[in-house]
Amino acid sequence: MGPFNASEQLQVTPSAVSQQLALLARSAGVQLTRKEVRTLVLTDAGRVLAEAGGAVVRAMADARAAIGMYHEDPAGLVSVSAFHSAAQTLFGRLTRRFSPEAPEAHDDAVPASAPGLPRLRLTDEDVPQHSFPALTAKHDIVLAHRLAHTEAWPSDRLIVVPLVQEPFDVALPAGHRLATSATLAPEDVAGERWVSSRPGFSPADVLSTIGAITSRSPDVAHHINDYSTVAAIVAGGGVLGLLPRYTATIGLPDGVVLRPLAGIGTRRSIDLLIRPENARRRSVQTVAGELRALMAELVAEAESAAVVP
Repeated sequence: MGPFNASEQLQVTPSAVSQQLALLARSAGVQLTRKEVRTLVLTDAGRVLAEAGGAVVRAMADARAAIGMYHEDPAGLVSVSAFHSAAQTLFGRLTRRFSPEAPEAHDDAVPASAPGLPRLRLTDEDVPQHSFPALTAKHDIVLAHRLAHTEAWPSDRLIVVPLVQEPFDVALPAGHRLATSATLAPEDVAGERWVSSRPGFSPADVLSTIGAITSRSPDVAHHINDYSTVAAIVAGGGVLGLLPRYTATIGLPDGVVLRPLAGIGTRRSIDLLIRPENARRRSVQTVAGELRALMAELVAEAESAAVVP
């Protein structure tokens, strides 16, 4: 094919074609074309290079097709990480949505899923707020939480899917003098003893805000991150706690009541964090959509069960 025809096929000028051929010849270190009368033809070396280039083009096409199948596979493996209370409330429901009635293992490591639905690999990882984005390097979907007034997630490099704004309620022993109040203010609870999370987690941040508003440092007797243990300690008496309204649906022990805290921002954002390349996968989109639906169910259940004192 002469330069004129090549330029038509490539939609570039004949001069550009000639320049690229010259550059390719210098890179290969051999003559790739020669003139026969007014026609430019390939040398033997040029034909070898053209055949090799064709193989590369075919390999690239196969690679693109494989990537396309990977992105569109509805039954692809999806790894999900969640902080502990979200894992407790969501993972059981999630596996029921995707598990077959008669499981058959795909392999020794990954449990089966219903035909045509994603396979799940679930992990619970409770980390300080600033560490959640890093978990997306290991997991396709990360359930993360942060207090609403704190620094936003890095949306320039992550897809952020909001799930809910979840408030923290004060957990009190039923016989506590404040248990008869419909709502509590920071001034009501500032002088109490607490069971709270370790620093860097939402309950500790809420207590710090209470201390800043009331100018009283919270008296934290116990540092516990597991909410079921927090509730058990509150039931034992002598301390107050903070429990999330929707994702601590583990059942309160007898003798524990919850009261909303007014006059202070106690809401935490629960979001899905997903790397953009993973967000393009059909199986990841399916699991993310199901998590949104499940969280909406949890909120509806919690609101319908709420009893105004």
